[in-house]
Amino acid sequence: MRAISWTGAAESGQRTRAIVRAWLLAGSLDIVIACVYYPLTARVTVVGILQGIASGVLGARAFNGGLATAAFGLACHYLIAFLWTTFFFLLYPRFRALATSRVATAVLYGVLVSAAMRFVVLPLSNVASRPFDLRAFVIATVILVLSIGTPLTVVAGRYYAPHVHGP
Repeated sequence: MRAISWTGAAESGQRTRAIVRAWLLAGSLDIVIACVYYPLTARVTVVGILQGIASGVLGARAFNGGLATAAFGLACHYLIAFLWTTFFFLLYPRFRALATSRVATAVLYGVLVSAAMRFVVLPLSNVASRPFDLRAFVIATVILVLSIGTPLTVVAGRYYAPHVHGP
């Protein structure tokens, strides 16, 4: 059996740096992809996307707040990305199977994040309720596999690789 160790690296701050690196990479990839894809396909603006994120906290009034609520939406986006990143780094050393296939891990985590956001987080937020749209869900899931699952799997895999010990 192999165990993954948290000691040593945690004391030196390496884990914190890995989490921050993964968070900023995943959060940035996700928002860039969203801000390129959705204006091209859904006729929304970047400001509208960010205000939509802010509406999770502020409700419909987020769309009347201009750049201030867009900035708040961006901050909310990075907070959410930080929470998903931290959760991944907590899971990774506890489930050795995550280290066996980066592709499967990226897909699984992207699907988990997408499902949790669509079926738990959004219904509990102030975002306006919409009927389920399978096509939109699949597109959002693919985006999250690429922008969240993949970078988190790569960064966590690189971080934890030197910390895997034999029997």
